[in-house]
Amino acid sequence: MNTIMLTADRDDRIIAGFAALAIVIHVLEAGFPSPIPGVKPGLANVVTLIVLLRHGLRSALWVALLRVIVGSLLVGSFMTPGFWLSASGAAGSLTVLAAASIWNRALPGWGLSAVGLSVLSALAHMSLQFFTAYTVFVPHSGLLRLLPPLMTAALAFGVATGIAASAVLQRLSEADAAAQTPHSEG
Repeated sequence: MNTIMLTADRDDRIIAGFAALAIVIHVLEAGFPSPIPGVKPGLANVVTLIVLLRHGLRSALWVALLRVIVGSLLVGSFMTPGFWLSASGAAGSLTVLAAASIWNRALPGWGLSAVGLSVLSALAHMSLQFFTAYTVFVPHSGLLRLLPPLMTAALAFGVATGIAASAVLQRLSEADAAAQTPHSEG
């Protein structure tokens, strides 16, 4: 019998660690009641945004994909309408983040901050979720009444998660700088 040995490199360990963190947050957030159906703060998106800004788009895509699939398996929503809404929202969010990443690389100094990226991501997430809900699950004009409060919530939560991501990124930068500073022995 042949044995296949798989080795994890640094990127694999980074993705696994951040994906695990995002999954835990996703599962915890699923247990919180929501005043408006489909509205959650999206705290796991803070993790995806941090990964995007520190480790790149490929790693962020993996973290988001793993979060959606494994998180839905753990909360029992895999392949349910909630799973498809989550997956479509993540796809919209990641598409916008990919475009913004290209923009940020192409125009250094003119790129979007973590807050700007988070707001765009949250609005895209909600837009694609709403589009999926409207076209696939509830094609009724009454659903359109929910769009303004949903987009307002997405904007507010996008700002909040962007501020959280900025704070974490600042702390990580400080920790990186401290780790690179030679320590004097006394």
